[in-house]
Amino acid sequence: MSTTISGPQALRVIVLTAILASAALLGGPSESRAQATTTPPEVLAALLVEVRGLRAAMEQMATAGPRVQLALGRLQLQEQRVNTLVRRLEDVKSNLVQARKELDSLTDRMAGVERATRESPDPQERHETESALRHLKTEVTRATLDVQRLLAEEATLTQDISAEQGRWTELNQRLEELERSLARI
Repeated sequence: MSTTISGPQALRVIVLTAILASAALLGGPSESRAQATTTPPEVLAALLVEVRGLRAAMEQMATAGPRVQLALGRLQLQEQRVNTLVRRLEDVKSNLVQARKELDSLTDRMAGVERATRESPDPQERHETESALRHLKTEVTRATLDVQRLLAEEATLTQDISAEQGRWTELNQRLEELERSLARI
């Protein structure tokens, strides 16, 4: 039965194996062996430094995983925010096109009714066209307000998208920094 060990577990196994091998070589049960081979203090100090370095690397690897996952989660959440705002902006732009078409149509109809009112010789017909003209002016005012509201919403969404993209870029840079720091380990 073969099992594979990866990441911090593999490093632990290697360190423990090295320590046990060193202990077996350096300090066995035989008293004569201890007397025959004395370990210089420089070797023990070097081994201690190496073990401490391996320990620090293992601790750094253990803390890097959750940091990477957290940064990646934040990056994905930020990307969703940007995408949501982009979809909203597309909807607003589509609605703005429709609102402008409606305003243009109402403005054209109003110009035609104004012409008919001026050119109408019949007082009854003129009264009817003036009534229709008042109604059209109200509709043009409403359509104008809709266009202005949609333009303001478009501007706000454009600014929001820019800000959210800036945050996304910042998070992406943090993730790249984490990647570089992991490459050094």
